[in-house]
Amino acid sequence: MACKKKKLKVIPLGGVHEIGKNMTVIEYDNEIIVIDCGTTFPEEDMLGVDLVIPDISYLIKNQDMIKAMLLTHGHEDHIGALPYVLTQINAPLYGTRLTLGLVENKLKEHRMLDAAQLNEIKPGETIKIGKYFTVDFIKTSHSIPGAVGLAIHTPVGTIVHTGDFKVDYTPIDGEVIDLNKFAELGQKGVLLLMADSTNTERPGYTLSEKIVGQNLDNIFRNASERIIVASFASNVHRIQQIINAAYNHGRKVAISGRSMVNVINVSAELGYLNIPKGILVDIDDVNKIPKNRIVIITTGSQGEPMSALTRMATCDHKKLDIIPGDLVILSSSPVPGNEKLISRVINLLFKRGANVIYDPQAEVHASGHACEEELKLIHTILKPKFFMPVHGEYRHLKQHGMLAESLGMPKENIFIADIGDVIELTKKSARFNGKVSGGKVLVDGSGIGDVGNIVLRDRKHLSQDGLFVVVVTIAKETGALIAGPDIISRGFVYVRESEDLMEEAKVVVKETLNACIERQITEWSSIKSNIRDSLKEFLYEKTKRKPMILPIIMEI
Repeated sequence: MACKKKKLKVIPLGGVHEIGKNMTVIEYDNEIIVIDCGTTFPEEDMLGVDLVIPDISYLIKNQDMIKAMLLTHGHEDHIGALPYVLTQINAPLYGTRLTLGLVENKLKEHRMLDAAQLNEIKPGETIKIGKYFTVDFIKTSHSIPGAVGLAIHTPVGTIVHTGDFKVDYTPIDGEVIDLNKFAELGQKGVLLLMADSTNTERPGYTLSEKIVGQNLDNIFRNASERIIVASFASNVHRIQQIINAAYNHGRKVAISGRSMVNVINVSAELGYLNIPKGILVDIDDVNKIPKNRIVIITTGSQGEPMSALTRMATCDHKKLDIIPGDLVILSSSPVPGNEKLISRVINLLFKRGANVIYDPQAEVHASGHACEEELKLIHTILKPKFFMPVHGEYRHLKQHGMLAESLGMPKENIFIADIGDVIELTKKSARFNGKVSGGKVLVDGSGIGDVGNIVLRDRKHLSQDGLFVVVVTIAKETGALIAGPDIISRGFVYVRESEDLMEEAKVVVKETLNACIERQITEWSSIKSNIRDSLKEFLYEKTKRKPMILPIIMEI
């Protein structure tokens, strides 16, 4: 009997049909390697949720097969889920020096560093993982140092994953993308390409970080007031540009925001940030320095409600307020879905008397992601047999697929995958073949996955209609009312201004309890259900609102 051929499987567990939460499984026979382990922002209807991470049920089920987790770079959407995932899967981590430095800092906060297996690699290095995988780490350009693409050599063929990248010929650290390596891989043959799709809708080329530095320098030269610059904490190249501009124009620099402080400390310690001696000042000393001699680098470029910039704009920051005349620079572009939050913060800043630079035409931000012409370049030099766009919402993946088709790739060789889809490859073929469990796991405080659809539904109900609590004490033997009903209302009506409504509601509850006694209903759940139904009908008739009704029964 012929031996069944082993298949190569590629399974996205995140990072497709969404921005963030990047995680991809590569599987052959009885071995798995995982690419990235990221988080994403909670959506507007995920009330109270802090983070969203991938559903790793499939990995937990097959954890004995996992040989390594490969990290392309140190952004939160690629490493942020590690503290939560590593509690369930203990796999060796491979990443560049800065990436692992940021991971180490994150794991220290969660008191997990001792159990982690961190393996530093250098761009250009090749390592063997398990029996079947050999991985080339390829230097790329991005908005953070130490970003790499991956070439994963398998018995079936080579998979290339670009990671997040752009083609910047003048990066500020001089580390130009290794196009020679990509071209070499293209010459040898690439089975599958997985490429960054974030900016596939944008024509042309991505702006060089060097141009941003020149524009920031010009703004600083002409500014006479205090400067506040908001950016992503992990955009180390941008932070360097801000520090350079401050130094050039005789300004001190203060840092606001815990994540910003953490990233700057790690980057400086590892040599990825060049901070002139004496330029940094403590946030407590900002008001002692003349306004035309200080720059504040802060988190909050996405309008996050708890971020330092938002707190300044709402007068809720412990140490800093927006002062009329402040020049606030939003040195970032909106992550899809955050536009309303950012707009709100910009409005608040203007109301506080600040001047705000946020227009894309000011060119104070350069994306870390490739635009259309750079993507064409990568496709052309790699010449992959099959293509699976990643790192984007559905429209980005679709547009990237169309771009590949315009370059001559057959439509049937392009796979726009959803989370959990299994793409099965041989040397000559590729196809969708089934699905594994995948999706979103919500992190709320220290709880991982304990907030689901029912809890979110209840939170939404509470936020829209409020809470109506009824407390009654009944006799154990007869079910007769002994005390109450007492009513507590939160977010529905103000009790002291609605005394008539409260009295009528109490009458409704008493009548319901009497009806339960007459019908010999003694089960608490049934009594509560009757109270809830009668109050729901009564309150809607009176107010046209449907609060969450919570009956509480005590028995003596």
